[in-house]
Amino acid sequence: MAPAKVPSNPALQYVILSSFSWDQDNEKIKIYVSLEGVEQEKVETVFKPMSVDIKFHDIQGKNYRCALPKLNKEIVPEKSKEVVKPKRVIITLFKESKGNWLDLHFKEDKQKPNLDRQKDPMAGIMDLMKNMYEEGDDDMQKTIAKAWIDARSGKTADSMKGYP
Repeated sequence: MAPAKVPSNPALQYVILSSFSWDQDNEKIKIYVSLEGVEQEKVETVFKPMSVDIKFHDIQGKNYRCALPKLNKEIVPEKSKEVVKPKRVIITLFKESKGNWLDLHFKEDKQKPNLDRQKDPMAGIMDLMKNMYEEGDDDMQKTIAKAWIDARSGKTADSMKGYP
């Protein structure tokens, strides 16, 4: 007798929900996800000390996901919760330590300038410009690139041009 075939359950596909709003007070963060047709039993939320993963199953034929893989600071998973409303879901994260968060996402500390006196004095400015270029938008990158090219070719802006 041949073994019975078990139907395979293909991995679920999720539409990523990257647009949401949030608010905070000293003790908690509230995340507001706008999504119509959500029912409590179709929401799967995983709270961990440094992350939150919310999955919405079979909402108008689609699966949605809102994940924050690395939070700014630690939360208390046991106290955190979600509340389903007719047109949105409110996720409440309780902060491990009271205070204000500048962002939901964890960000690496910016490099502190190395004040090495033996180093090239222009190195600090070059590091700053490099950092501004890497983190800047397209306009910032174009402006910095133009200034660098002008400086290398000997062109300088005459700030006194037009004055007697």
